[in-house]
Amino acid sequence: MKKMIIGAIVGGIITFAWQTLSWTVLELHQSANQYTPKQDSILSFLNSQFKESGDYFLPSHPPGASAEERDKLMTESEGKPWAKISYHTKWTGNMGANILRGFLVNILMVALLIWILAKIPNASFQTIFLSSLFVGLLAFMQFPYATYIWYESGGIRADLADAIIMWGACGLWLGWWLRRKS
Repeated sequence: MKKMIIGAIVGGIITFAWQTLSWTVLELHQSANQYTPKQDSILSFLNSQFKESGDYFLPSHPPGASAEERDKLMTESEGKPWAKISYHTKWTGNMGANILRGFLVNILMVALLIWILAKIPNASFQTIFLSSLFVGLLAFMQFPYATYIWYESGGIRADLADAIIMWGACGLWLGWWLRRKS
């Protein structure tokens, strides 16, 4: 149990540190958060259009639209502009709580990975490292890449780099730590 707890905490620090570097100092995710000098007027307009927080896909059909109406909208929309908007009625930049939650999630992710790795009898360093890397790639393919396929979301290369570097670094740590004699 001690090995799992220490492994998860250190692995959580490694993964959290990479995420911090990726989003701040290295600015790898800049393409997913582009700036526009028109942001004030755009936000003002959106505020006049949306009354509640939510994710909106434009153009879209109203709830309950028939299959024919949905097909017609898709046909009419071909080649025209579209947008996916994540709108929030107010900014709540509670960085302290968000950082703590993010760090705790990273520890939990690594703990779950350690639990899986512990089920492999006499796992080699290579098996632990590759398993960690594969977990990162699975997570990348399940959400960022699957979303990219449909919505061409920005930052896909940064998400891939995060998956490889973050879980690769964690795998190096776990490969050493989990095989270490107590």
